[in-house]
Amino acid sequence: MSHQAKRVILASRPVGEPKASDFRIEECAIPTPGAGEVLLRTIWLSLDPYMRGRMSDGPSYAAPVPIGGVMEGGTVSEVIASNNPAFAKGDIVLSRAGWQTHAISDGKGLSKIDPKLGSISSAVGVLGMPGMTAYTGLLDIGKPQPGETVVVAAASGAVGSAVGQIAKIKGARAIGIAGGKDKCDYVKNELGFDDCLDHRDPDLAAKLKAACPGGIDVYFENVGGAVFEAVFPLLNAFARMPVCGLIAEYNNFGETSPKWAGKMMRAVLTKRLTIRGFIVSDFAARHGDFLRDMSQWVREGKVKHKEFVTEGLDSAPAAFMGLLKGANFGKQLVRVGPDKA
Repeated sequence: MSHQAKRVILASRPVGEPKASDFRIEECAIPTPGAGEVLLRTIWLSLDPYMRGRMSDGPSYAAPVPIGGVMEGGTVSEVIASNNPAFAKGDIVLSRAGWQTHAISDGKGLSKIDPKLGSISSAVGVLGMPGMTAYTGLLDIGKPQPGETVVVAAASGAVGSAVGQIAKIKGARAIGIAGGKDKCDYVKNELGFDDCLDHRDPDLAAKLKAACPGGIDVYFENVGGAVFEAVFPLLNAFARMPVCGLIAEYNNFGETSPKWAGKMMRAVLTKRLTIRGFIVSDFAARHGDFLRDMSQWVREGKVKHKEFVTEGLDSAPAAFMGLLKGANFGKQLVRVGPDKA
């Protein structure tokens, strides 16, 4: 095994879209675990839109990555040395090791991955944070009822694809919005949504209205921007809108209130809309329910998922920049190392 470790450092805070110079790849010695610690080797690194917020130092729900700090992220890792009785060499664990090949952990926040539930990479995908975001946001805030219409943007992505499939399991109609014909075909034909519209289509608003003749009861928001503007007029009275992310806005920090904010608030009042932002950790108590239900749905083929993999830690910055522009098709992962050392 190589005696060098690699890590991706935040070199500067991006202004607008992140660029290659905002990251720096460093080599360092593989660390040695102390008393009570384990040494982790990263197998899979998850790339997720929330990381854009961690690159900025504006007010948010979590502390930013410091300049010179390792980029933050969820990983699937192998324990390659252990001084902690709770973990043995060879254990595969879910961790927050970040964008690096090796990391030291005191064991807090580590959880063993049960390979019987699914592929180990799904622990940072459909059976991990993105899947749980879809499950809790849709079921606990969206509360879709049989026959209702659920619309989800970024419908081919890790969260959106699960949202629509869970909506179908619950007897609702699922309408997806995605970028480009290939993604829309996949969402409709492979994932079984009732329809999927291209967010780049200049007639999106008219086509969405045609696809939702009875209006929209649940809008799972993870994009913002033009998609939100097409959806908003179609929301029914008492519609629910779980707000999970706003990827279209992530590079526009500090913008003032848009001109339609007043109209929107009037509609919130007259239509008695529920708009609730959430962070997946709000629903930590639901993790057991999520894992039981979602692993069963995946096994039964009721929830399908797609992975979009780039190879090697060096690919992470470019893959992340692509993710913010919708270049990924499915859950964005970086394969940092082999399954077994």
